[in-house]
Amino acid sequence: MKEKIKQIITASIAVKQQLLSDEIIQQSLADAIAVITIAFKNGNKVLFCGNGGSAADAQHLAAEFSGRFYKDRKALPAEALHCNTSYLTAVANDYSYDVIYSRMVEGIGTKGDVLIGLSTSGNSGNIIKAFEVAKNMGITTIGFTGASGGKMKELSDFIFNVPSKDTPRIQESHIMLGHIICELVEEKVFE
Repeated sequence: MKEKIKQIITASIAVKQQLLSDEIIQQSLADAIAVITIAFKNGNKVLFCGNGGSAADAQHLAAEFSGRFYKDRKALPAEALHCNTSYLTAVANDYSYDVIYSRMVEGIGTKGDVLIGLSTSGNSGNIIKAFEVAKNMGITTIGFTGASGGKMKELSDFIFNVPSKDTPRIQESHIMLGHIICELVEEKVFE
């Protein structure tokens, strides 16, 4: 049992070591942080979407902006799009689960906003549709995916394709990357 535990921790560290040496992802992080900072300073919002564990991560990261990260400061306009269960179940029932996020982006998104989608495969249909709508509306898209980037890769202005095919390892890195963004955006917005 202890050996298995060590293997899991080692696998998580190995993925993060790859991110640590990935200059492209680090530059994309810096660029995404700048874009999100500008969006907030201009009065725009950051929207998040995901499914399952990625929905939980989306909600977690949205709360870091709308609540606080390190600083006691005013709330930043950020929201996870799946939190209104009446909307979610109505649209999934009346239309399709594939449009739950795209309809919400269409309804509340505005040019200059940022949409962050989390999908370990990069192929979640409802996130892809949301990114398509966002692109047409002038909303910046940021994709958090696994190694290949999936279909989201082509629709993302910024892509964080974690170098793994193992869902738990990908999600662990998504939270780490998300926390880096939250910390540094908070510093820049409230410096």
